[in-house]
Amino acid sequence: MKGTRQGLIKRIIEEQIIETQEDLAEALRASRIKVTQATVSRDIKEMMLIKVPTGDGRYRYAYPLQNTVIFSEERMQRLLHDTVTGCDYSENIVVVKTLPGGANTVASAIDYANWPEVLGTVAGDDNIFVIVKPKSAAPQIVERLKSYMM
Repeated sequence: MKGTRQGLIKRIIEEQIIETQEDLAEALRASRIKVTQATVSRDIKEMMLIKVPTGDGRYRYAYPLQNTVIFSEERMQRLLHDTVTGCDYSENIVVVKTLPGGANTVASAIDYANWPEVLGTVAGDDNIFVIVKPKSAAPQIVERLKSYMM
C-alpha cells in the first residue's frame, strides 16, 4: 500500500499544485486512498519532498532537484521561521515546538543538517525532541534554532 500511495503522491505533485499536507491528503482521498495527516507527513519526509515557490508568493510540494537544495541554509531558515513556535532545553534534550503537522519536516531538516552536537530527533505532530551530546551544547543548539526563527 505504501509504495502505491507514494507513487500516487509523486504523480499528484507533478500534475497539481499541492500547497499543504491537507491538500495532499484530500487529493489522495479523491483517488480513493484513505490516509491520515500523520501518514501524509511521514510520506513527505520519506520521499524528501520540498516546497518550492510557485511564482505568485505561494509554495508547492515538489521533488528536490539536488541534495544541496533540500537542506540549504535558506530553506532551513524559511522552514524554521514559518513553522517553529518556540524551543527550550533541559539537560541534553532540546524541545522544539511547531505548528500542528510541522514537526516531522523540521525534525528531518535538523537531522539532515548534520550538526555534530545532534545525535538525532524524535518528532510528534507539533513537538520535537532533539537529543544533544554533550549536554553543555544544548544552549548553543537552542540559540542556533532561534537564529533561524528570526
